[in-house]
Amino acid sequence: MDCPDPSYLALLRDGQLADRARRAVEALADCTLCGRACHADRRRDEAPEGSFCRTGRRAVVHGAFAHPGEELCLRGWKGSGTIFFSQCNLRCVFCQNFDISWQGLGRRVAADALADMMLDLQEQGCHNINLVTPSHVVAQILEALVIAAEQGLRLPLVYNTGGYDSLRSLQLLDGVVDIYMPDFKFWSTDRARRWAQAEDYREVATRAIQEMHRQVGDLVTDDRSLARRGLLVRHLVMPDGVDDTRQIMRLLAREISPRTMVNVMSQYHPEGKAYADPVLSRPITGDEYRRAVEIAKEEGLTRLIPH
Repeated sequence: MDCPDPSYLALLRDGQLADRARRAVEALADCTLCGRACHADRRRDEAPEGSFCRTGRRAVVHGAFAHPGEELCLRGWKGSGTIFFSQCNLRCVFCQNFDISWQGLGRRVAADALADMMLDLQEQGCHNINLVTPSHVVAQILEALVIAAEQGLRLPLVYNTGGYDSLRSLQLLDGVVDIYMPDFKFWSTDRARRWAQAEDYREVATRAIQEMHRQVGDLVTDDRSLARRGLLVRHLVMPDGVDDTRQIMRLLAREISPRTMVNVMSQYHPEGKAYADPVLSRPITGDEYRRAVEIAKEEGLTRLIPH
């Protein structure tokens, strides 16, 4: 079947995509491109002084491959073309990719190398380009996307984020990203502070998800059940987290859309530094997960990804 072109091609044709990339790269001089708003100068490769993400001019990539484990509407039958960026702008103590997000394992890549990764994933037959933890490297992604699109990239972009995104970056991505897939991790300010060093997480994530939905709307799939455009929200159920889950589901249903596609995720288990926290040091129970799904339905959400 013929699939619609990804959104960024229209911007490429009229020169706006290159302009977006230029503006984003210029913003690295006084960086407010993620929720941290560090104001660090990130124009050199060395870890910038005062920068939370510790990422300079080039993005650090841990790996790129056809991911068989994402949501079915993304992975399809040939995989989601996943690019893992290191140095996440959150510091979740329970992170299951601790070596990537905290320790920054990976290699620095220039724009042309990142573009080659995108094109290689397309050549492998992947259904999309899935940008994992991209919040702090929006400038580098846009710069690479111009090159890749000029060389024939035609896959939709998935912006797979922890939710701690700035409106400045999201506005640069308007008309570029087809599928937004943010986490909504916490509601409690105290939990966000203790577990991710981001006490304003709820406010930042709420504004970000509202903007994402404004841009792309509810998730739309094609006749092969592949995601083509829209918003998909992930929520990882946490130990003793029922109150957070209810508040998040209520906000999604009432302030975003009751037809928001939501993946209520069951796979929490202690990783990283979680064992030092008495709440986080155990997996969730089956009853906690079942209750979280019930809450999502009670709050009016009608599109939950089944487990």
